[in-house]
Amino acid sequence: MKTKAAVLRGIGQDWEVTELELDPPKANEVLIRFVAAGLCHSDDHLRTGDIPVRYPIVGGHEGAGVIEEVGAGVSRLKPGDHVVCSFLPTCGHCRFCAQGMTNLCDLGALFVDNCLPDGTFRFHADGEDFGQMCLLGTFSQRSVVSEHSCIKIDDDLPLETVALVGCGVPTGWGTAVNAGGVRPGDTTVIYGIGGVGINAVQGAAFAGARNVIAVDPLEFKREHAMEFGATHVAADAAAAQELVTELTRGVGADQALITVGVIVNLASAWRYVRLVSQLNRGQVVRRCVSKQGVVVAMSLALLGMLMAIYMVRVLPRPPDTLHAQSAHMSASIGDHDGRFR
Repeated sequence: MKTKAAVLRGIGQDWEVTELELDPPKANEVLIRFVAAGLCHSDDHLRTGDIPVRYPIVGGHEGAGVIEEVGAGVSRLKPGDHVVCSFLPTCGHCRFCAQGMTNLCDLGALFVDNCLPDGTFRFHADGEDFGQMCLLGTFSQRSVVSEHSCIKIDDDLPLETVALVGCGVPTGWGTAVNAGGVRPGDTTVIYGIGGVGINAVQGAAFAGARNVIAVDPLEFKREHAMEFGATHVAADAAAAQELVTELTRGVGADQALITVGVIVNLASAWRYVRLVSQLNRGQVVRRCVSKQGVVVAMSLALLGMLMAIYMVRVLPRPPDTLHAQSAHMSASIGDHDGRFR
């Protein structure tokens, strides 16, 4: 089968749309026709080399579409099913899945090699194998992926909105709720209000934070943050620190959530967090990469976060409020000027 895809052939090179040969699905794999794909800052990290991967590679890790064909042994999906893709596959029965840590599923072991879980590739051109970002490659018209990378959804959900649930929404939400551990009454600072940060704002608000401070230099992002649950906004770290000091009477924030694309140091975020937090519960949670590459930093209360939400096999139908907000959310975080977080 032929398909057109946006690919990268190496660090620093431009995205290229080209025609590739796509193999049919093997055992436990499905052929998906993508209807919508999200653009995340992580896709640009492939171009800059901030995320080390094997090249050439088909880009894209946020996507939703329709199943067209299933391989042998596939039992959870059938042709015609509408699905959203998880940027990490989840088998449901490995050690980590059994412990509720599906973000560490064994099927994601070849994440950097960007081949499918059996160690082979499905995209080819001129005798060369092309990998798939996050084992997906949503920047292609069609792709073959593991069935464990797909979550079935209701047919009437808008795929262009659901695509965001594949990465940006759960990553931001999980940064606040799971990795950050926001509790009722907390003061939470979110630095960087892009596709991930705006959902960290929502997560902190729904978790019951008393003060949700959104920090971003772009005014329209600060305005949208107020609509999605922020109680205060600031244009830079210095202004945010003044707010934290005033709101907590000098005690400090309970969490500083770093959801920018690339960060050089964490000094300002560390100053947000109160002393008791540094020694006990409060956390600085980073969802970004450093200029030196992907680094998961661990300290007393500094967490590197990989897919902080724990994906489930079937995404339940959301409440009606999600339907009502879907167009709003797409306009707010899906149509920016390329500065995605």
